[in-house]
Amino acid sequence: MKSEIQLFSVIGVFFAVVAVGYGIVTDWVEPVGWVALFLSAGLGFMIAFFLWNTARKLPFRPDDDEDGEIEQAEGPYGTFAPYSWWPLWLSLAGSLVFLGVAVGLWVSALGALVGVWALCGWVFEYYKGEHAH
Repeated sequence: MKSEIQLFSVIGVFFAVVAVGYGIVTDWVEPVGWVALFLSAGLGFMIAFFLWNTARKLPFRPDDDEDGEIEQAEGPYGTFAPYSWWPLWLSLAGSLVFLGVAVGLWVSALGALVGVWALCGWVFEYYKGEHAH
């Protein structure tokens, strides 16, 4: 988690510096920009603090070992159905939902219905058909 902590710390410092620069350029008159940038810096620092606090309680990860090998991080990442079409239908349903925000709510309702159908199909994929358990 060492690299993640450094990444979010750099993000926090970057947004803090940009917020100060933005405030100086606008003479601190326009409050929305520098406040939003300071809030973004706070979010970066908050995530870095969370990761640092979590890293103290967890054992050393293979990702943080500079002399580590790829084999140290191997292991099961989950089981996925081979040749599944359900993620395609679920992504199309998500596209319809977000398209409905721009076009009309009836398109979002159609996308929600297709999404429920696709999610049920994906969840229950192992209960029938070729890959049934």
